[in-house]
Amino acid sequence: MSTDRGRCAAVALAVLLAASLAACGGARQGSAPAGNAAGHALHAAAPGLTDAEKVLNVYNWSDYISPDVVPAFEKEYGIKVNYDVFDSNAVLQTKLLAGQTGYDIVVPSANFLALQIKAGVFQKLDKSRIPNLKNVDPDIAKRFAPLDPGMQYAVNYFWGTSGVGYNVDKIKAAMPAAPVDSFRMFYDPAVVRHFKDCGISILDEPEEIINTVFVYLGIPANSERPEDLAAAEKVLMAMRPYVRYVNSSRYIEDLANGDICLALGWSGDVGQAGLRAREARNGNNIKYLIPQEGAVMFFDMLAIPADALHPNNAHLFINYLLRPDVSAKNSSAVHFASSNAAAYPLIDPVVLNDRGIFPGPETKAHLVANLPRSQAYMRLLTRMWTRFKSGR
Repeated sequence: MSTDRGRCAAVALAVLLAASLAACGGARQGSAPAGNAAGHALHAAAPGLTDAEKVLNVYNWSDYISPDVVPAFEKEYGIKVNYDVFDSNAVLQTKLLAGQTGYDIVVPSANFLALQIKAGVFQKLDKSRIPNLKNVDPDIAKRFAPLDPGMQYAVNYFWGTSGVGYNVDKIKAAMPAAPVDSFRMFYDPAVVRHFKDCGISILDEPEEIINTVFVYLGIPANSERPEDLAAAEKVLMAMRPYVRYVNSSRYIEDLANGDICLALGWSGDVGQAGLRAREARNGNNIKYLIPQEGAVMFFDMLAIPADALHPNNAHLFINYLLRPDVSAKNSSAVHFASSNAAAYPLIDPVVLNDRGIFPGPETKAHLVANLPRSQAYMRLLTRMWTRFKSGR
């Protein structure tokens, strides 16, 4: 799920979205990937599949791609990639709804994508130009299908969960019997108070965080009942005094360095924090667990804006990212789950066998997807989130 998948200016987004809907009638950096037959056949057979201008403008989450994937693509196809990063779905959505982004590929989360499709900000994919779509895992595709039936506008890049990221030794020192496999780590004041001094962070993603509270309380995920939101706010405000900050990127480095001991964060981000700590040999043992109560599942999608200036290059890059070797390289580097079934045998076993990244069937059964919310509910949620962040 990053430099900050948090939400800024959500009220303005609701207004922009409403206006766009009316008018329509209705954002991460491991060896150069070897080519595969499908990818090279597409390249060799069809120079017409590239745009006249050999340029591709990409807007993605930070720390969300293996550092040598873009250079390898540029070398193979002779296309210059301008690669920018964003820090939240809100930032991306503001640009998309305003129009003329200048980007050819963007990576919204699926719950945002569903609303953006209605606003007409994406063009339909030309699947004849993406033969590697055949590699998408049918089970994962089925889970995000309600948000974009038939993958008409987007294809999954990575998916993951939000759960408990923690420093094993510091948590044990603060509370020897800490329930590290539960959302009680955050939402039970009798538990979370133990970790205030060693540092706690929470994702700046109100829709996702609210769903984690609902899961903790046994409330159906994606509920829009005001009384459920009020119950969740009560839980959040009770734990807010113990939280050092609300941010969706800073915690990666802070976990790795030992500056915080507990983060409600994304699976891959915590995995990256653990990798950085091991590489630095600083003694910080970082782990990620999916809570026993369940967890929120997100899908980050590759999509092409309606006004993209280089749509042919965009299709080529999407197909390239879906090559098994490239997809495996990315997943191994960023520690998020690939939905590319053909890539599974090629992914670093340390990543593939990590049940926090690739959960087993029993755990998957308890995962819930973030779904789009109504504008009326988003207004309530935005006001609540502002109160939570400010602590008032």
